[in-house]
Order: sequence, then C-alpha cells, then structure tokens
Amino acid sequence: MLLMVLAACGGDSSSEGDSSDSESEGGSEEASGESNGEFTPSESIEIVAPAGAGGGWDTTARMAAQTLTEEGIIEQDMGVVNKEGAGGAIGWAYMAEQAGSNHNLFVSSSPILLVPLNGQSEYGHEDFTPIANVIADYGAFAVAKDAKWDNLNELFEDMKEDPSSVTVVGTSSPGSMDHIQFVRFAKAAGVDITKIKYVSAPDAGGVTQVLNGSADVFSTGVAEVAEQVRADKLKVLAVTSEERLEGEVLSTFPTAKEQGIDETFVNWRGFFGPADMDPAAVKYYEQKFKELSESEAFAEIRSNYGWNEMFMGSEEYKKFLDEEKQNLKSLLDELGLTK
Repeated sequence: MLLMVLAACGGDSSSEGDSSDSESEGGSEEASGESNGEFTPSESIEIVAPAGAGGGWDTTARMAAQTLTEEGIIEQDMGVVNKEGAGGAIGWAYMAEQAGSNHNLFVSSSPILLVPLNGQSEYGHEDFTPIANVIADYGAFAVAKDAKWDNLNELFEDMKEDPSSVTVVGTSSPGSMDHIQFVRFAKAAGVDITKIKYVSAPDAGGVTQVLNGSADVFSTGVAEVAEQVRADKLKVLAVTSEERLEGEVLSTFPTAKEQGIDETFVNWRGFFGPADMDPAAVKYYEQKFKELSESEAFAEIRSNYGWNEMFMGSEEYKKFLDEEKQNLKSLLDELGLTK
C-alpha cells in the first residue's frame, strides 16, 4: 500500500509540473502577442511620421491613429512621433534600427522611392515591410492671385519658349515629390524638362516666395494651398487628379486633363513596418488598416482633407511600389538626378 500511495503522489506531482509548464508557455505567448501563428499587439504601437508636424505624413499618421483608437479597431495604445529631416531619410534610418519589431510602424509616400534614387538616403522601400496603402492625395500648381497665367496651358506656353524664365518652388528637395510631379506635367505639355528652374523651400516657405515674387509657381499638395485660395492670395492653375476633387473650394480647381494635358499624379500614402516583421503581425495590421479604410469615420476625414480612398494590401502594395520606382527612375535618369 505504501508503494501505491507513493506512486499516486508521484503522479500528482508530475501532473502539476505539466500544468505549470503549460501555463508558463501560454504566458510567454501572451507576452509576445503571438499564439498559434496569430498576432495581437502586446505593447504600445509607435507610428513614425518622418517629417515635422502639420504635413501630409504627420496628418495621415495622426488621423489614422485617432480613428483606429476611437473606432475600437485597435485596442492597444498608439502614439505618433515625428522624426523629421533629410526628406524622410532621418525617419527611415530610425525605422531601420527597429528591424524585427512588431510594434513600430511608419507612414510614407513617393519620397521613399525618389529620395534613395537621387542618392539622399541609403534606405528605400525594399528595406522595410509594406503593410497597406490607405489614401490617394493630389498635387496642385498655384500662382499668385495677380499672376499673368490663368491656366496651365498659358504657363507651359511661356515655358516652351524659355523654361528657365519661370521659377518653380516646392517644399521637397530637387528630384523629390514636388519637383517630380511638376516635371511630369511639363513633359506631357512639351516643355524641355532639363531646363526647368526648380528651388526648394522647406518649412512652408513656398507660399511666401510666390507671394513676394521670388518664385512664380508653387508645386505642392492640394491641402497646402486651399486656405490661401480662400484668402484670395493664390489661384490654382491645375490639380493632378483624374477628375475634379470634392469640396467647396477644391471643386473649383481645374484638372490638367480637362485642359488637354494627358497626365495625372497620385500622391499615394500608406503604412510600413520594419524589416523582418512577423508575417502574422503584417496580416494583423493589414486587416486593421482595411477596416480603417472602410470605416465611415475615416471616410469623413478623407473628405475633410480632399483625400481619396486607395487601399492596397501588403502584396499588392509591394508590387505597386516596385513598378512605380521603375517609372520614377526613368524620369530622374532623364533629369540626370539618379545616383
């Protein structure tokens, strides 16, 4: 009987040990946010805007984080931080250090293709994990209210005769977005794009330069000129969208297409993770951004900012980025700006 009692006690001890091991393993899975190939955030999520406050990246990051939280799409805490400088390269360098993290995201757009191509960043979209694109924004070409041009064709006619007689200003550096979007339309109109005079005015200096006469045309995003148009200081010669945008002021801006210039330019904007992100985490965030894109709350935000819906999942986004990079490289090659 003593042997039977000892055997029974030994069995209980073994059972308790198995239970303890199981709980320990389960606790480890919960701490990491992963279980059976699935992912749930287990700590605060950081979203990086690789630019200063108030711009397109910053606004997109903050509006997305706000909506994801308020609509209960993601329950974990989310914070937006600004890592500005070098056209986005400072933020990308920071994100490169987060390789393998499942709790760091960043927002980006065309500069992540353009800036590495012109040699101003060692990191490009291939060094990160595309998760989802969420919006399409558009560019605008604006001039002072009293400028002699009333439409894009009048401007380009002068530039065909002497491209360097017109100074184009943008926030981004030469070879980046504001420069390239203008060049695409000028090329479509028959202007010699190699002779276009483009200057960079970071920190929102483009409006000032146009208003004081030191520059002629402001190439920028639609949202950056709407208030100046309302104040009757600027007029928009064209926007880069396929069709006119919606909104009390935005709907008054003509497209280049309706002026006979067969070109468009979409400033897509989406979210990325670091390299080596867990596939389960990519799947999780991809689904959450899809819910964001389809929500009524974010639809209202898009309307307020003049954005259009443009959702792409991770695989589609990666393919789009690869193709877009080749298209932009051809244009930069023609300008002699690739490194």
